[in-house]
Amino acid sequence: MMPRPMRRGASAVRHAPALAVAFALALVLVPASPAAGEPPLVAAAASLRHVFPALTRAWVGAGGVRPEVSFGSSGNLYRQIAQGAPFDLFLSADEELALRLVAAGRTDGEGVVYGLGRLALLVPRHSRLALDPTLADLARALDDGRLRRLAIANPAHAPYGRAAREALVRAALWPRLGDRLLLAENAAQAVQFALARAADGGIVPRALVLSERVSRDARHALLDTAMHNPVAHRMVLLVRAGTQARALFRFLAGPEARGILERHGFAAPGATPQ
Repeated sequence: MMPRPMRRGASAVRHAPALAVAFALALVLVPASPAAGEPPLVAAAASLRHVFPALTRAWVGAGGVRPEVSFGSSGNLYRQIAQGAPFDLFLSADEELALRLVAAGRTDGEGVVYGLGRLALLVPRHSRLALDPTLADLARALDDGRLRRLAIANPAHAPYGRAAREALVRAALWPRLGDRLLLAENAAQAVQFALARAADGGIVPRALVLSERVSRDARHALLDTAMHNPVAHRMVLLVRAGTQARALFRFLAGPEARGILERHGFAAPGATPQ
């Protein structure tokens, strides 16, 4: 008798629509390839403004989807994320803020340190300040009237602003500057203030003074690393991140991105900034 095979065939026919639906759902749930999917939403420290286009070109060239990037001070970006802003990836210039998100359970893992930052004294070509990395000329300029305003990022929410304050404290200049300090919303704005003649100079991230435009309009000198605490940049993947954001995270933590970061003024993690 043949009833059993016939029943199997009938059963297969009866369940064909359900099988088709299950197969379609399986296709939808398969993770997209790195070249497909939604653009990663990235919150990036303002000190990355000049390097991120090069990172994006390399990532897109490797098949990734172009990310949507919002730049700002690390402190302001942290607050936005803590309040629910829908970012996938946070590239902070302040390691502590990234680790706070880890402790709050808002990240997938602890992330990685992707670079170490340095401070530079930026002296625009219109300025009469000397290019003095010890900052000793700033004290003289206060006395002889050459220094009207000095731009730094606001130490209240910008890690490079805190590092600038540390350097000025060590140079015995912080209490003397008073209202001659021009506090910018973030490090990139501090550079803009100096170049736009709102200030006579600035203490800003090295990574922001290496661009062609800034090099054309200003000179810079690196401050000694002993003048301020290290500025460690940590990147964390936020829990809402999708396939593309996770692939971008792996790329940014990899050797190609590290080489790009080093060419744009960031020391490799674990290295002594030079």
